[in-house]
Amino acid sequence: MTYSGRDAAKVAGLVVGGAAVGAALGLLYAPQSGVETRRQFKRYAKRAEVQALRYGREIKAGFSHAMESGKTWLAKKDMRRLTAV
Repeated sequence: MTYSGRDAAKVAGLVVGGAAVGAALGLLYAPQSGVETRRQFKRYAKRAEVQALRYGREIKAGFSHAMESGKTWLAKKDMRRLTAV
């Protein structure tokens, strides 16, 4: 690894470490109780799960559509080649 690569890795590590420390301090000094914080995290996690499932379904549908379109295109191409002979 070059010196600039090592420096970039160090900076990235410091940024991630600082974010973790900041998050921990934010939770310690939060103006709400632990019960409220856990409830808030549960709600956020549930919303994130629903959104991830929605995105997953959309990606799967798009991929299936692309596969069907590709199959149709290849079938038409084969038919044109067969009729041209």
